[in-house]
Amino acid sequence: MTPQQHSTVAIPPPPNLKLDDPASQRGIALQGVSKAFGSKVVLDGCDLLVNKGETLVIIGRSGEGKSVLLKNLVRLLEPDAGQIWVEGKEVTGLEHDELMGLRKQFGFLFQGAALFDSMTICQNVGLMLMEHLDWSKERILTRACECLSLVGLEDANDKLPSELSGGMKKRAGLARAIVMEPEYILYDEPTTGLDPITSDAINDLILKLQRELGVTSIVVTHDMASAFKVGNRIAMLSKGRIVYVGSVEDIKRTSHPLVRQFIEGRADGPLGVF
Repeated sequence: MTPQQHSTVAIPPPPNLKLDDPASQRGIALQGVSKAFGSKVVLDGCDLLVNKGETLVIIGRSGEGKSVLLKNLVRLLEPDAGQIWVEGKEVTGLEHDELMGLRKQFGFLFQGAALFDSMTICQNVGLMLMEHLDWSKERILTRACECLSLVGLEDANDKLPSELSGGMKKRAGLARAIVMEPEYILYDEPTTGLDPITSDAINDLILKLQRELGVTSIVVTHDMASAFKVGNRIAMLSKGRIVYVGSVEDIKRTSHPLVRQFIEGRADGPLGVF
């Protein structure tokens, strides 16, 4: 398909994800969320619903705003417009103390794991406990070790991040994400930069945590093998809006041109190349 042909492709309208009563939503609801950096509009009236207890995967090209969406959820970035509801509570206007309470409900696995180089793995995992809870050092150590054991790093307590492989750093970041027993876990490209075997081990961990901890998860990824394995539903973000949402089986069968081009990895199609 040539660039001139792109405009002739019929793109289905975005799904209707709005709620009449977002305060009744038990999970997460975004309504009309927008975010721009200068003249660059990243999110443009984005709507999204995340059901309690599910793993929702968000796919889309680089630069489409997937990571920005995650950071808006916990207000690491402030949305320019729109509303975000968590457990029926509108969170975009929360003051500092309430915002800190909200963030304790979330675990966040950053793209590069975001470990502190000067701290041991155990110290990295226990940092949130030390900052937010009045626990003894012994209790913090015990909880950190429990989380490291959950991700298969029980022998890495005293190692520094520089001594770990990429996959081990991801697992350490995941241990830190769950240390506060969050209800929600946000995964930003959890398998990026990992070999296929290590990636699959991370996928298994995501499934294990959903199964054993009952968490609600949002996974941002370009890795369709990962998306198909861990997701209950998959949403596609394009030009600042969610353009498609469906189950894994739905997305495998869909004829939606943007989705088909992305999951097949083709340069020709309505998404273009650049």
